[in-house]
Formats: sequence, structure tokens, C-alpha cells
Amino acid sequence: MVKQEFLDKAEVLIEALPYIQRFNRKIVVIKYGGSAMLDTELKQNVIKDAVLLKLVGFKPIIVHGGGKEISRWVSKVGMEPRFINGLRVTDKDTMEIAEMVLAKVNKELVSMVQSLGVKAVGISGKDGGLLKCEKKYSNGEDIGFVGNVTEVNPKILYDLLEKDFLPIVFPIGYDDNFDSYNINADDAACAIAEAVHAEKLAFLSDIEGVYKDFNDPDSLISELHVSEAQALISEGFVGGGMIPKLQNCIDAIENGVSRVHILDGRIPHSLLLEIFTNKGIGTAILREDGEKFYHEHE
Repeated sequence: MVKQEFLDKAEVLIEALPYIQRFNRKIVVIKYGGSAMLDTELKQNVIKDAVLLKLVGFKPIIVHGGGKEISRWVSKVGMEPRFINGLRVTDKDTMEIAEMVLAKVNKELVSMVQSLGVKAVGISGKDGGLLKCEKKYSNGEDIGFVGNVTEVNPKILYDLLEKDFLPIVFPIGYDDNFDSYNINADDAACAIAEAVHAEKLAFLSDIEGVYKDFNDPDSLISELHVSEAQALISEGFVGGGMIPKLQNCIDAIENGVSRVHILDGRIPHSLLLEIFTNKGIGTAILREDGEKFYHEHE
């Protein structure tokens, strides 16, 4: 008699089949940040997920931040991290540290992908003119070398994907004077996903998804159309850090991305569970004409 656990494994693989067919050769942008970047085991899980997506025919692009690591190194050299309205103030010295730290994190991720047998290339937004930006202000206040993306040139990404590399991007861009700017990784991931017309954009962070009522863990919303997401913001159901994240999702979809997922990166293999199973574990946001998947299988 075949053991049930083996049958269960086969069932999972069969369940994944329509999703593999649907998204084969499609570009998926993964924004990687939060606690999943600090815990070695979680980091390995995320990289394994991205490698699996690549090996089953998807075209993943990873965009990562490194805020906590930057703060650690700023403190290490005896400087105080400063924030205005929740945004890091990035003076010339901090910018130098941010670029070095992000490059270090980037090459660690490249090594992890390579160790699993997939070719990866790490780049910044400066490489190939990928991310051009302008100075960002916070409610009119100067926060230093922090940039808003103004233009994306995705040619370098297309070239890498075509040659079968997995691109890993860290969000440092430059302005018209070729000064370097630190860009919020969520913003960079959105801008890149829009520029390459990604089929999916997945945010891995420290939140489980979008809740109808944040105080009720059972009110997690599996799927939302854009209009429903906008209603949640305007009616005050979401607050704090979720508003810019949700607004980013809405903007991405309005600019050509088909589906955006908000996932808890602290859950091992959350990326695979959301993309390959009938009942995702985060929140998927889709175009108005986007087809809701999950109810078909309930």
C-alpha cells in the first residue's frame, strides 16, 4: 500500500500544474525584504523558492532592500541612523555605507542562487541605466540622497533573462547629474515590474496580507480587485505602513502588472504556497477584469 504522505506529495504537484502552465515563460518580480532577509534559514527558503520558479519555466527577477543591515552598519561606524516621517535621512556618508552594504547583501544572494545550480547576476539600478531618479522630499523636508524613480530602462533585465540568468537588483539609482540615490525597495520593485510588464509582483514582508479588520486574524482577504483595494484605503480599513504598500500594488496594476501578491516572508516557502496552491496564504490584488482563482476550488 502506498503511504498517504507520498500520495499527498503527488497531489500537491498536480495542484501546481495549471499554475505552472499559466505562468510559464512569464516574468515574476519578487520584492524581498523584512525579517526573511535576516534569518539564514528563511533566506535560504526564499532563494530556493525563486530558483524553483526559474527551473519550472518562470522568469523571476529579485529586487531586495537591506534597511536593517544598513542601520546596523551605520551604527557600527559610530553614526546615528536618523529618520524623518519614517524615512531614513541619507547624507553623503550614509549613502556611501548604504551602497556598500546593499552590494554586499546582493552578492550573498547571488552566491546562494549559484550554489543551487542557477546562474544569477547581481546589479544595481545604476547598471545599464536601469533606474533613473530624482530627489525625494518628505512633506517638503530634505531627507538627503533618497530618490523617486522617474525612468526605468529594462534592457539589461531583458538581456539577462534572455541569456537565462536570474537578475538580482538592489535599489540604488542615479539622477541627471549621476549622483547616487537610495530608493525604497518597494518603489523600485513596482517600477521594475511595470517596466517589464510582469505577470506577477510579489512583496515578501513582515505582514501576512491585507485584513478587513486588522484586529481579527480571521479577516485576511485572499483576493481583491483594484477597486476593492482602493475602497479599503478610502474607507479607513487599512492604516499605517499598509497604505503605501497597497497604493504601490494599485499603481503597479494600473501600469500593466497582472497580479500583485502581499506575503508574509516569515512563513517558510510562502512564495510557493501563494503561487502554486489553490488557496493562497497571502493577499492577491488583481485588475478589475482579473479572474479570481481561489473560489473555483473551494
